[in-house]
Amino acid sequence: MRAIGFEKPGDPDVLREFDLPAPQAGPGEVRVHIEAVAVNPSDTATRSGAFADRYREVATPHLPGWDFAGTVDQVGAGVAHEVGQLVMGATLPVFNGAYAEYVVVPSANVVAVPHGVDAVAACTVPMNGLTALLTLERFDLEPGAWIAVTGAAGAYGGSLIEIACARGLHVVADASEADEQLVRDLGAEEVVRRGDDVARRIREVRTGGVDALADGAVQGAVVLPAVQDAGAYVAVRAGDITSERGITVDAIMVGDVVSDPDRIAAGLATLADLVRSGRLTPRVARTLPAAEAPRAHRALEAGGVRGRQVLTF
Repeated sequence: MRAIGFEKPGDPDVLREFDLPAPQAGPGEVRVHIEAVAVNPSDTATRSGAFADRYREVATPHLPGWDFAGTVDQVGAGVAHEVGQLVMGATLPVFNGAYAEYVVVPSANVVAVPHGVDAVAACTVPMNGLTALLTLERFDLEPGAWIAVTGAAGAYGGSLIEIACARGLHVVADASEADEQLVRDLGAEEVVRRGDDVARRIREVRTGGVDALADGAVQGAVVLPAVQDAGAYVAVRAGDITSERGITVDAIMVGDVVSDPDRIAAGLATLADLVRSGRLTPRVARTLPAAEAPRAHRALEAGGVRGRQVLTF
């Protein structure tokens, strides 16, 4: 099978095509003939060597790729999915990366794609959606509460806004002038300008501070003042931030969900229902042939990508 990966971390040009043996599905597993795979910020971090210590014992080539969509073409014993079914799912990069024509995953790691959604759109849903669900799980808020979202125009921020609104939460989000209408269309009730003074701007909307803040932009201490006393703060990756005023500070790891059969099955089912009902919108920035992965990584690192770039096999 064709796969895109790297032998040594580095700049985007270390990504190249490999010819690898196709994996085979065992008991409880499905093999998916991948049609589309999303390009995520963690893919560029993996390729650059940011997480190299985690993969030191894994044989090369290392394949990036978390979320994918394609057709089930092989099933193991005890699997309910059927050959020919279009599915979307998530896997762990490098250990079982999705930048490949085929991937084998536990059956819990895929869910049927809602009718009318193609593989390119579907592959943009799992990682962002699971991260948003995990964020809201950590917040544990009742309908009517207010949350703030930084990095709101990004794929994670957009998914979080839509899911939060579907659950009856109020959202104040940051955006540049160019992205303001996009963020409003996603469902944010209030939009403030992004920047180093975003906490003050959020406080102008919610005088006492928001109940919780999802820091997609990972601004840390800069935005913490926007959270009310004893509120909650979650970032999409660990940063150097200390709790104050009784605020719960946390960094979420979607890999914990991907590795847990019960949690990922429930999460993917929830996401599929949200897409099916129109409450969660797949966001495709552009599609590229898999061989152009270096180009996609360069664009993502340059910034300004809205939605997800998708590599097609």
